[in-house]
Formats: sequence, structure tokens, C-alpha cells
Amino acid sequence: MTPFDHHSAECTADPVGYYAAYRESCPVGRTSAHGGFVYTTRYADVSRIARDDATFSSSRAATGVDGVSIVIPSGPGLEQYPIELDPPESTGYRDLINPLLTPAAVDRLRPMIARHAARAVDAFIEHGSADFVRDLTNPVPAAVTLDWLGFPEADWARLAGPIHDIFAAPAGSERAMRGAQGLAYMEQRIRELVRDRRAEPARDAVTAVATARDADGEPFTEDALVSVIGLLIAGGVDTTTSLTGSVLVHLSRNPDQRRRLIESPDLLERATEEFLRAFAPSQSMARTALADTEVGGCPVRAGERVLIPWAAANHDPAVFPDPAQVRLDRDASRHLSFGIGSHRCAGAHLARAMFREMITQVLTRLPDFRVLEDGLVAYPTSGNQKGWDAIPAVFTPGPRGGGAPVTAVAPGAPYELTVTHADKAADDVLALTLAPADGGELPAWEPGAHLELRLPSGRVRQYSLCGDPSDVSRYRVAVLREPDGRGGSAEVHALARAGATFGVRGPRNHFPLVDADSYVFLAGGIGVTPILAMVREAARRGAAFQVVYGGRTRTSMAFRDELAALASDRLRMLPQDETGIPDLKAILAEQADPDTAIYCCGPTPMIAAAEGACEELGIRPRLHVERFTGDDSLEVAFDPALNTEFDVHLARTGRTLRVPADRRLIEVVREAVPGLSYDCEKGYCGACETRVLAGEPEHRDSLLTGEERAEGRTMMICVGRCASSRLVLDL
Repeated sequence: MTPFDHHSAECTADPVGYYAAYRESCPVGRTSAHGGFVYTTRYADVSRIARDDATFSSSRAATGVDGVSIVIPSGPGLEQYPIELDPPESTGYRDLINPLLTPAAVDRLRPMIARHAARAVDAFIEHGSADFVRDLTNPVPAAVTLDWLGFPEADWARLAGPIHDIFAAPAGSERAMRGAQGLAYMEQRIRELVRDRRAEPARDAVTAVATARDADGEPFTEDALVSVIGLLIAGGVDTTTSLTGSVLVHLSRNPDQRRRLIESPDLLERATEEFLRAFAPSQSMARTALADTEVGGCPVRAGERVLIPWAAANHDPAVFPDPAQVRLDRDASRHLSFGIGSHRCAGAHLARAMFREMITQVLTRLPDFRVLEDGLVAYPTSGNQKGWDAIPAVFTPGPRGGGAPVTAVAPGAPYELTVTHADKAADDVLALTLAPADGGELPAWEPGAHLELRLPSGRVRQYSLCGDPSDVSRYRVAVLREPDGRGGSAEVHALARAGATFGVRGPRNHFPLVDADSYVFLAGGIGVTPILAMVREAARRGAAFQVVYGGRTRTSMAFRDELAALASDRLRMLPQDETGIPDLKAILAEQADPDTAIYCCGPTPMIAAAEGACEELGIRPRLHVERFTGDDSLEVAFDPALNTEFDVHLARTGRTLRVPADRRLIEVVREAVPGLSYDCEKGYCGACETRVLAGEPEHRDSLLTGEERAEGRTMMICVGRCASSRLVLDL
């Protein structure tokens, strides 16, 4: 037995450090705290348990106690469907709510989300101070969730308060008792609204579930709907409150990161996943072993409770290097803050939308906010839920919005572009020109922006735009073939020819060109692509600039002639085989003008050298960098040229569809199943895991174990394909 206790003062003070210490000394163990349970600390163990419903149950029946089964210790509360059920009992409830929370469904809610967030900020912006929890992060998710469900506005505050009280109040306190009483009122109001909507349907989510039918064609019982709707309220309200509050505190403490997000608002999309990883609202859940088994070498007996802490998994250095650091451009899409497996959070897309809207409102309208540290009040324990009960802040007063809310732009929907030209730009560098097949205009972009290519294999890659932003008829990117990569660049080089079509998203800009009197541009290798567009813009503005361009050899340096034509004698070309490694400190020491902005893009060692030189010279705030942030280390290597066509039969839908060699399985399936559950589309998160009823799946995810792949019972349809001629899925 160890003294492990995730509700202890030590864990509450520093959960990341607490779990790290146990991960190093005893990563899986048994404790007598809270009646006794087995704890885990590693990503692999947490992920395995959360996905193994046959061995580790989420149901109350398995615990043998009448209390919430998915946390330790168990406590009072409404039974929560579907997360307190195991498959197949939970499947019908997932099918009930998934269509309401797809990316497309959430996109339709964005104007409503923006309206509620803007109204909340309007209420306090003129005062110059606020309590972010009381005035923003609690009322906005509550209003959005309850408005979407169909509750009248008079209910919003009364239903949101008890949920926050349950998490924010010490156990057994008067406030906690008030929270429990509030949950009883919530149950009453849910029942009343379900009956009202069955009698008089409306255009809201409660109507959708109240009038739905189960697999046998029968309406869901009122008790079941109370459970489902209660979970939607609880999941939509305080979890987003916790995440947003934690991020606002972090940005107040880290003004450089706040400045990056203000200057590069598109970066918020990627940063959201990193914030979720670092500040998981739900810190842990629990399962009950149904049979004798083992976890990480530790025997687990049937009936024992097992803690699966998302917070520990999210900070496992085996998956997330330097996990204590918050890196805005980290690819953190493998985080477990939404869970994993059959109980992965169905409301993930809605939570992201609410979070991004609130953060965008603050960064846009209260950019100089400062949290008053002395007034911060944290939850009494971070064992299950981590968050803030009070976040007082001050800022420069501003005007009310006047009915024109600042809306967080949704990530663009994928669309298709056709390759019009594929030209060699340098050794192993292919320059692609892409345009709409119908000849229409493309979305505008600014220097520093990138385009996301969604390859037929399921791989996703980002490439900087290096053409002319004034030309709205086409985009240009350049792709370096990397023989030691995981296949993305090789796939582009193999497929990119005139007439080929790629799915794309964007443009998005994490690396914008700020206004400055003068610039120094440092480009290394393929990092010249965003720099080329910036040099073109600096020349157009008539700004003073210098360009330093390094590469392995002269023939490996793409666009050198084009860059020379733009920069003339302001270009310093430094091929490494001719001039050696550039002395960046000496180059930057020449930049005495304090208004000169420095931009650097290239290989990691080059960026590190630029950062180090700027630190030594005392000019680090003037440096802007873009790293090659694609993290494909867990991708499965495969040859996309071996893709074949196959049929997929959807057993429940009754349709058979043809999947061409150049289309992904998920793209074909979601045309027939609008409520399909999916998220990362990279084979990481498990949201699209689907039962295989017949056929031989070809696994390309990084989640299934070797044993699971051999069994072929499930697959990740976002990246997987079929190794036989026909696949039958439980959809």
C-alpha cells in the first residue's frame, strides 16, 4: 500500500508534480485511501483501461454502491447516461446525442455562442474590473448549454449555480448541500421540459431527444432522458468554466503567450488542444474491474476500483516531451482531457467552441487584463475537477459592443483544390500551385499563413503559402521530400501532378508579419517559404529589410532566384557547403535599431541558435519564429500507393458505399451517417473507433495495440482502410 491520495492537499497544490513523483517511483499501485483502490499514472495504462469496457466497467452496478461510479470516492448524484453504462447498453444513448454535437451542428450554434459571450463582456467592460468566474466563465457556458437544450432564460442561473457549487464547495459544507438541493430542482425542471416538448415540440435539443426512438422503435423513458439531459447540462457548464478560467490565469501570468495569441489569433485553434492537455478540467475518472487482471504489472482483483487520471496521462513525458511546459504550437491532439474510448466526451466540439469564443472576447476586448493573484480562489480539491471559484481581474475599461459581437471564427471546413502546376523548386523540393476546379476566388491570406493538406491516406500536413497574396485565383506551397519522415512528404511528391486533387483547410496564420519600420528575415532550408511571402510584402510596403538565407547547398535552396529579384543586394545567401554555419549572433548584433522586427523560420537547431543569440543580445522580444510543428512521430508508416478501392457496408444503415483509392473511409461514411462521432482525424483520439463486423481492416492509427489489430474487431475509420474487398461496419 502507498499513501497515494489524489484529493490530498499535496496533490491539490501541485497535481502535475504529485503524479510525476508516483510515475517515477511506483507508477501503478494500491492505496487504502477512500476505501481502497488501484491508481495509475502513465498514459498507456490510462488509455488502455478507458478503452477496455469488457474488463473495466463504468456502471454503478459494478461498484456495489448507490453513488456516482466514475469518480473516487463515489458520491450522490443523478445517474448519468451514457457514461455510467457499458456497451452495448450505452450505445443507443450515444447514438441519441452524437448527431446533436457533430462539428456541423456546433458550427450552427456559433452565432448564439458569440451573442452570449459578447453580452457577458458588455455587462462589465465599462467598469474596468470583473470576476471572470462570476461574470464570464460560469454564465456563458450555462447560457449556451441551456439555450441550446431549450430551457427558458429564467432557469439558466438557477440550474448553473448548483453544478458549480458541487465542484467548488468543500464536501459536507452548507454550499455543497445547497448544490445537492439544486440538482433536485434540476431533475424536476428536466422532467417538466421533456413533457412539454413531447406535447409541443420546438426547435431545440430537448425536443430532439424527447421525441427520438430507440433501436426497437420505442420512445426513451423519462427517467433515461433525465439522466441524459442532466449529463449534458453538467458536462456543458462547469467543465468549460474550469478550462477557460485556468487559461485566463495562465495568460495573465505569461504575457508573452498572451501577446502571441493576440498577434496570431489563428494560433488559438492549435493552442486550445495544448490548454486542454495542460489544464484538464476533469482531472480523473474511475472504473471497476469486472475480472481479475493486471495493469502495468500490478495485479487487480475483480471488484476493485481503478483510478484513471487524465491529468497524469496528459503530463506523461513518454507522450508529451517537457510536459510541464505550455507550448502554444505543440500538437497536443493526443491529450485525454475528453477521455478516450466509448465514453469520450460527446460535447468536445461544443466545449472548444465556447472556450475559443470566451478567450477571443477577452483577448480582443480586454487585451491588457491582469488577474489579481491575491483574490484567486481555487476549488478545494483537484482530485476530480480542477478549476477556480473566483478570478478577480482588472483591465482598461472599454465600450460595450453595441450589438456587434466579436466572433471567434470557426476553423474552416475542408474544401478541394486542384494542382495546376507541380515544378521542381530545388533538390527534393516540389512547388505546387493549387486552384479551385471551378475557377472561383480563394480565401484571402497574409504572409505567414499556411495551408493544411488532407492527403488521401488520411495524413494531415501544413505547408506555408509562398505565393502572392494579391492573387486570389491560386495558392502556392513548397514541399521538401524527407526520406526519413513518416511518409507525408513522400505522398505529396508521389501524387502531386497537374490535375491531382487535395482536400485542404485554411489558410490559417500563426506567424503574422507585424508592422515595423524595418525587418531582418532569417530563412533556413524549406523555412524560406513563409519568409518569401514576407519579403514580398516588405518590399511592397517600401520598408527597410535584410534577408539571410542558409541551406545545405545552393541547389537545395528553393526560390533563390525569386528571392534575389525581390531583395537584390539586401539578400545574403549562405550555402553551408560554401560558407559554413552562419554566425547568427554576429549577424543579429548588427541590428541596432530597436524598431527592427526579426523573423526566423527553419530547422530546429537554427531557431534555437537565433533564440539564444537574441537572448544574449537582449533583443528576444523582437524575435518572431515559426517552428515546423507537425508531430507525426506516432503515425503508422505505410505506402499510400498501395491504396485500393473497396466496398463498405453499413450494417445498421443498410447502405453499401464504394471507397475510392484516393478518398478516406471516414469521408465516404459521414456522407451517409450525419451523426458520426469523430474528432482528431489523425488516428490518435479514438472518437471514431467503430466495430468491424466482417472484412479485414487495415489499421493506420496509433492507438490500437498489436493484439487488438490482430483481432480486427474495431478500427479507427478516420485513417484506416480495408485489406479485403469488402468491409462491414456497425454503423
